[in-house]
Amino acid sequence: MAHPTETERSGHIGPNAVIQLIAALKALGETEAMTRLFTEADRLSWIESPPSAMIPADEAARLHVGLRGVLPKERAEAALVLAGRLTADYLLANRIPRPAQFILKILPAPLAARVLMRAISANAWTFAGSAGFSYALGAGVEARIRDNPLCEGLQAEAPACVWHAAVFEGLFQALVSPKTRATETTCCANGDDCCRFQLRWN
Repeated sequence: MAHPTETERSGHIGPNAVIQLIAALKALGETEAMTRLFTEADRLSWIESPPSAMIPADEAARLHVGLRGVLPKERAEAALVLAGRLTADYLLANRIPRPAQFILKILPAPLAARVLMRAISANAWTFAGSAGFSYALGAGVEARIRDNPLCEGLQAEAPACVWHAAVFEGLFQALVSPKTRATETTCCANGDDCCRFQLRWN
């Protein structure tokens, strides 16, 4: 993978945050909401011609947060979860070499998790922008995103980063253990210092 430029690291995020959201909304038949969402974000052209390079994180946030304004909470989160799963599928198909996937799948889950998290951390700029990403290993994995860019402008009463949780869960279910569940325990949208995701497979 090419090394990111300083511009890419500074407040930018990978295009799959948008590409897979479009795919999810289409798959769920939410085309009317999608048109309204992208129109309000002044990015209607992205529906037919999605971005193919890093985009400003605030533009992705405007779509992820704005979706909750055009759809009821349950339907908005269903679309974001599907978008997260599709993002994980894309990464598995296009970004993680098949030999590496084979090795991860045959390793004991704790060791596979350690190797996978090292790789995720090295590429965290693609989904966390310039936010600080860290993780801790223990009885599972805790992933943390400080100043999560996709939370910008969002205020919620419960953890709301279902897209990130779905991406983590999809990768871990494929490469560490199919029993993995990802749960967000703290969230920037709730006023917490960072978004924390617990990944457990036991």
